[in-house]
Amino acid sequence: MTSWDQAPAPAQVGRRVLEGLFRRTLPDDTAAAINNITHWEYGALNGAPYGIVAGSLSSPRAAYGLLFGASVWATSYVVLPLAGLYKPIWEYDRRTLAKDLSAHLVYGLTTAVVFNRLTSRSRRRRARDPERT
Repeated sequence: MTSWDQAPAPAQVGRRVLEGLFRRTLPDDTAAAINNITHWEYGALNGAPYGIVAGSLSSPRAAYGLLFGASVWATSYVVLPLAGLYKPIWEYDRRTLAKDLSAHLVYGLTTAVVFNRLTSRSRRRRARDPERT
């Protein structure tokens, strides 16, 4: 992408935030970088509440990530049209929606698997020695 006209929603969100915060117009050649940074930040911001919820469950499952990914996807089709960055969901064709949903399902599943790997050791330790927690 070489201009803001070609930039997808994550870049546009990042652009609005940065231009509003710094009161400066971002040049076109920053669109790709802003898109990448915003995607990573958004993913991390969504991953934090997932960790809180999954960490509260007695036995978190990787499959919960699919529900998480689907909810992130659905939320984007509510919030981004209200922000004027997406069309309403019914204006997209099935292929576009399926591609976007599949990417969010992969994100959700990856978030769940990574969370489970990072926390499984401490869960096993607590199960062996509950007084240490």
